[in-house]
Amino acid sequence: MLLSGGLDSTVVLAHALRDGFRPMALTFRYGQRHAHEVEAAARIARYSGVPHRIVEIDLRATGGSALTDDVAVPKDRRADAAAGIPVTYVPARNTIFLAYALAWAEVLVAHDIFIGVNAIDYSGYPDCRPEFIAAFERVANLATRTGVERGAPFRIRAPLIGMRKREIIRLGRALGVDFAATTSCYDPDATGAACGHCDACQLRRAGFADAGIVDPTPYQPASLTPR
Repeated sequence: MLLSGGLDSTVVLAHALRDGFRPMALTFRYGQRHAHEVEAAARIARYSGVPHRIVEIDLRATGGSALTDDVAVPKDRRADAAAGIPVTYVPARNTIFLAYALAWAEVLVAHDIFIGVNAIDYSGYPDCRPEFIAAFERVANLATRTGVERGAPFRIRAPLIGMRKREIIRLGRALGVDFAATTSCYDPDATGAACGHCDACQLRRAGFADAGIVDPTPYQPASLTPR
């Protein structure tokens, strides 16, 4: 279970628990500026009673993203949020994360890998699309002893991939998710308060509004004033 500490991955965790899976949560501290999400993931794993591993990798070495490099996080991209791949895309991030998860799954003799990607209300990242998930599942079964010799295929499960953010939030509420424990912001302040203006904040705020549910996120005071 790839657990980022964000809303989507937390809903996926609750979904897997409801369906009778026994998740092993995996989180990455990869040099991201929004490292508060790692603390959130640890809280969520403890609350959910699932084993949790934090892996340290450094994607700042490759850079190329506002989340891992000295590049400003775009704010208030309302008009063009769907136009092109934004600078908050981290090169090959989900490919790297899933590869780590695949290695651990093979050691654990686990055949299901869960990821909270979404291809409807999202920032336009290429590694959140159904085509990528299907392709990685093929790779997983071509590149492992489990897939080649044991005839027990890996499944990459992305149960939220075709859902609107409001639908994800409503599902989370039905599953008893504590949204206050999750974080979404790409550019939080030192206390973890969300900026309210990055793509992730805007998607989260719009999703809660559309779902008719109060967003419990602590936002920075300035976020309440449109730019």
